[in-house]
Amino acid sequence: MRLVVSELGCERGGRLLFSGLSFSIAEGQTAILIGPNGAGKTSLLSIIAGLLRPQSGTVCMKVDGVEEPQIAELTHLVGHRDGLKAQLLVEENLVFSQQLLGPPASTPRDALAALGLAHVSRTPTAYLSAGQRKRVALARLILSRRPLWLLDEPMAALDENSRGLLAGLMRGHLESGGMIVAATHGPLGISGDEIRIGS
Repeated sequence: MRLVVSELGCERGGRLLFSGLSFSIAEGQTAILIGPNGAGKTSLLSIIAGLLRPQSGTVCMKVDGVEEPQIAELTHLVGHRDGLKAQLLVEENLVFSQQLLGPPASTPRDALAALGLAHVSRTPTAYLSAGQRKRVALARLILSRRPLWLLDEPMAALDENSRGLLAGLMRGHLESGGMIVAATHGPLGISGDEIRIGS
């Protein structure tokens, strides 16, 4: 399996963010997006996820050399917004997510435990700190197996212990043949090819 980005261009609000961007990653590989704020890293992740249309170029997933048309069904996107319902219990948020994501790879409780949150499973989400909410959003990565993880500043709001847990999850995903594209301003605890966006 391989993600292929070819000659991609993106314009937002009448401003060209990037053009001619090309890279590819295969199973077990990471692309680390580097660049200043506003350079288009989040937009690039949204294009790969199928949420934005590029101005030019293409994004595709190739499985055994054949283009896979349903790339969105092969990806997990964890962005700046956590997408959690404040009025639901933490576990209820993950149950809802799992119903959308497809066949389960883990239970909501096990996913929470993997991120050090087993003790808040029956807590209203509105009571969580920013770091806890981020970890609940990241727990979705474990719920259903999808080969491509798209992560936008995944370490933001996380304490040192939580960053270590996430780095371990990412390494495990890569070791099992997964792929990661991550936008970051700091270290992720994993290695990968740096893709510079903007000047």
